[in-house]
Parts: sequence; C-alpha cells; structure tokens
Amino acid sequence: MSRRIRMAGTLLAASALTMGALTGVASAQGDSGRAAAAKVDNPYSGAKVYVNPDWSAKAAAEPGGSKISNQPTGVWLDRIAAINGTGGAMGLRAHLDQALQQSGGSPTVVQLVVYDLPGRDCAALASNGELGPTEIDKYKTQFIDPIASILSESKYANSNLRIVTTIEIDSLPNLVTNTGSRPTATPQCDTMKANGNYVKGVGYALNKLGAIGNVYNYVDAGHHGWIGWDDNFNPTAQVLKEAATAEGSTVDKVAGIIVNTANYSALEENNFTVNDSVNGTTVRQSKWVDWNKYVDELSFAQAFRQELVNVGFPSNIGALIDTSRNGWGGSARPSGPGAKTDVDTYVNGGRYDRRIHIGNWCNQAGAGLGERPKTAPASGIDAYVWMKPPGESDGSSSEIPNDEGKGFDRMCDPTYTGNPRNGNNPSGALANAPVSGHWFSAQFQELLKNAYPAL
Repeated sequence: MSRRIRMAGTLLAASALTMGALTGVASAQGDSGRAAAAKVDNPYSGAKVYVNPDWSAKAAAEPGGSKISNQPTGVWLDRIAAINGTGGAMGLRAHLDQALQQSGGSPTVVQLVVYDLPGRDCAALASNGELGPTEIDKYKTQFIDPIASILSESKYANSNLRIVTTIEIDSLPNLVTNTGSRPTATPQCDTMKANGNYVKGVGYALNKLGAIGNVYNYVDAGHHGWIGWDDNFNPTAQVLKEAATAEGSTVDKVAGIIVNTANYSALEENNFTVNDSVNGTTVRQSKWVDWNKYVDELSFAQAFRQELVNVGFPSNIGALIDTSRNGWGGSARPSGPGAKTDVDTYVNGGRYDRRIHIGNWCNQAGAGLGERPKTAPASGIDAYVWMKPPGESDGSSSEIPNDEGKGFDRMCDPTYTGNPRNGNNPSGALANAPVSGHWFSAQFQELLKNAYPAL
C-alpha cells in the first residue's frame, strides 16, 4: 500500500518518544561504521523531529512560550553565511550535530529551508536575497555545493538522520502568476522567467541534494490563495515538472511538495465549500473566493499533489502543509456558517481566515498558531509542519538598513492600501516589525493568543 492512505498520528518533538520503529533497512556502510538506512516512503513516519535550540530559546523566553518551545521548526539557510552560522546563530553542521544528540540513535527528521535563489522573491521586496538575477553560478558553487558537501559527510549521510529540504519558497509559482501580460506581473519576475535561473537553480538543488541517500526534497508549491485558480493550477504543475527535470535532476529526486510556507491560509474551512450556493449565487463568485476552486490548504494540497502525479511525478509523492500561523482562533473565530443574506455575507461570516484579503502575506494581525506538527494527518499528506518558525518576522514595517539583502516591502506596512496582488486592499500587517527572519515578539504573542487548537 502506498503512503496515500494512512492513519493520523502525532508528530512528536525530538525530546519525546519515537512514534514507531524504523521501517527502512540498512543499505550501505559509511566510513563512520554506521549503516545508512534505506530511503523510506514518508520521512516523518516513525521518526522524531529536530527541535532547533536557537528558536526554542527565543520562544521559551517569551511569556507563555514554554507551551510550544519544544516544537520542531524549520532551520532557514537563507544566505551563504547561514551555512556556517551568523550572529551567534548555529550553522548547518552545528544543527546536524545537535540533531544527532537529540536523536538518541532513533530516526530523526531535520527540516531545512534552502532559500537563496538568484533574483529571489521577484514579486516582493521583504525577502529579496543576496544574489542578483544572473548569479546562478554563485548559487551553485557557493550555496548549494557547500550544503551538499556537508550533508554528504558520512557522519550525517550514514546516520539515523532524515534531512527534509524545503526547496526555494516563493519562486517557481511566480513564473506563472507574476509574468507576461498578467496585471500582477513585475519586471523582476519577467527577467527570471526569461533567463531561466529559477528553473535552473531549483533543478540543480534537487539534483545535488537528492543524490544524497537520506535527503528528502520538498518543492514549494505556494498556497491555495495563489495557485488554486484554474489558470494557475496546471501551469504551476508544469513549471515544477520543468524544474524537477532540469540540470540533471529527475522527478524521482522529489519526495513531495510543501504548501503554505510562510503564509496564513486556513487548513480547513468547515463552514462553506465551493459547491455551496446562496440565492442562486455560488460561493466561487464571492469576493473572498473569487472563482478559486479551493477554499483551504488541505483540499488544495491533496488536489495539487494529484495534479503533479498527472503530469509525470511518481504516484507516491507526498505533501507537507505549514500550519505554523494558520490557526485563526481567538474571539474572532466563527462558530458556524454566516447568514445566507447573500453569498458574501455567508462566506465572510463563516470563514476562519480573518485576513482582509487572501493576498495579504506579511505579519498578519489576528493570526494564530495552527495545528501542531503531526505525521500523516490526512490522505496524501506526509505531515503538518512548522517550517516557518513562529515569531520570525515576514518583513519590516518600515525601511531598515541591513546587510542581508532584504528590502522594504509596503505589504509589511500597516498603513499601505495595497496593489493588484491583494486587490488594492489594506495590508493587514502588524506595526513595528523588524527585518524578515528577525524575532518579532508582538507577532509571537499574537500567535499564542489566537492559537487554534488553543494552547
């Protein structure tokens, strides 16, 4: 039986007991004398998950933070310097060594975010990176190659670690939605589509990292409020296929996709479906849904996973859903459907996602922690994860000079009244936010307060 149908389980932090025995068998012997385990169908199954001490300490220092400080979160490699560690933050080897200690000899997942493409995040400024649009060779030789070299060391490659790599969030979907004649197009995204360096970079990363026996690549696939429309859905699957077969890679080097990384889309909207109608008007015609075929992340992730199979990916690929900030609990959470006065009243009254517009992505007011990390919670889903560490800013509310290549994006400014990508609506962002990736105490407290399930 494939992994597509499983019983739900709970993903435990690295300090907890394992959820089951290792299903793989020894397949190779490394220089360290430790046998490398065979690659498994779902890396989270029967495994602990690494708790990042850097993030855990920051969370524990916050009022109430000890309630979640033992949860596993992603380790972000978002610039070349992060590989060796920056500003007191641990580097990749230090994290891997710590993960080996936490493992106690049991299978343990380490979650890495690989995020430094040339011309990164071409439709936004807050997470622009250090590499220019043409610096693909630097990306390969100074970023991906050093990461692959470390992961290939026998101490790590021939160990009980399972390395989950989230490959380049907010990249490939931009080539579909923010290029050409689209009203959301940007010159930067047109450049990246024309020079092919997103596709080349992702393909190179998949090929180099996927060649390592205990590495599991998950490619970012946006979220339902970005890719769920008919004219985005299949074209994005095609772009992912193009990247997965570029630079020597093959689709077999892709373990799955990850959705909702660093976003806020609700896991499930239980109070309405796209098939509902109010006074003869379908939910798809509401201002919130706006003809999207999906209203939440779970339905989107399951459908998009199947679309990738349809275009040529292996039938057993999985999906991860980032639930770190999509709980939408607290006093504003609806307890049932909205009134059937009209379709907009019905949808707006019942939706859990309380954003002003589904295109809002920066430090959203009212957001809460979502489902705790879990293994195999639903058909087709390998795990719910907290790849985006709660409490780390999406971007600064005003311009802050920095040496990380990160710009000021007005979508992070609470006074901003929007652009075509969010329907020219207010940004919904929290005030006084620091540069992206830096600790934002006010956001962390907001997430705790509005957590669903509640803490």
